[in-house]
Amino acid sequence: MDARPKTIYLPDTMVNWPWPRTINPHYEDVKAEVDASFRDFKALSPELQEAFDKCDFEHLRSGCDLINLFSIVEEYTDMENEAVTKERVDIVLDALHNPHKIRPEGECILGEIARQFWARAIQSASLPSQRHFLETFDEYINSVVVEALDREKGHRRSLDDYLKLRRKTVGVKPSFTTLEMGIDLPDEVFYHPVIMNLADCITELILIDNDMMSYNKEQAAGNAFHNLISIVMLELDFDRGSAMAWAAHYHTEVQNRFIDGLAKVPSWGPSVDVLVKEYLNGVANSARACHSWSYEGQRYFATKGLEIQLTRLIPLLPRPDRKVM
Repeated sequence: MDARPKTIYLPDTMVNWPWPRTINPHYEDVKAEVDASFRDFKALSPELQEAFDKCDFEHLRSGCDLINLFSIVEEYTDMENEAVTKERVDIVLDALHNPHKIRPEGECILGEIARQFWARAIQSASLPSQRHFLETFDEYINSVVVEALDREKGHRRSLDDYLKLRRKTVGVKPSFTTLEMGIDLPDEVFYHPVIMNLADCITELILIDNDMMSYNKEQAAGNAFHNLISIVMLELDFDRGSAMAWAAHYHTEVQNRFIDGLAKVPSWGPSVDVLVKEYLNGVANSARACHSWSYEGQRYFATKGLEIQLTRLIPLLPRPDRKVM
């Protein structure tokens, strides 16, 4: 008989994070508009669309559209081999780099979703944010192909190698560029080592939280090879509880690095400094936003998210082969 615990304890990683949960006052109006537009694509089966709908002005619209694009890219690539994933990734990239080109008839719907998103976004996005988005999104979506190859080959990465790839597949860096769509953030700021290090810290926080909260669902689907908790369990010979505790401790270390890093931000003069402050506040809030969304949406915990946020206990889902990692 399996004596291992049937629940997973999920540490509260964000209890001391200085940025509280907030909601954009235009969220409900924009969400209704985005959801209606996305349903018109008919990219998902009725069952998946129903689940998708439960995951809960101009630049907010772009941010919502981008989240939809991330979600549909994952839906269309998450279980595919390298060849199919590469074909679909190339379609998305072509659409983003050619947003005014009519997509070929019969092409995967990903192309038109990506094209419409970017054609709308560039109408109001600053030129620096457009450059930064294309650069970071290219890196993200090409990493999805690498993940597909790992999955196809059954390749398990070391902890260090996994984190290097996961920092790209998590898709955080392209999301940051929506924070600068309404401002002209100079390249000397965006690429400054201190600013990039701060962005790296938030990327790390989000991927840790995401992998902690998605672990149960992924291990149940037999897809835990691309998950921090599974990698820590294998490499450090930890059980689930110890792996979760390790991830929470690492999360705290990264939080401290971010807070310390804020004190090192240089000045570029009053007119630029106010933009930097706005951008970094958005970057920091992204960690809270992703954390809150994971509980308030239904992607990982179905209707139990807010309950799990209080109890910290997740019922362990069985795998089809009745084994768990």
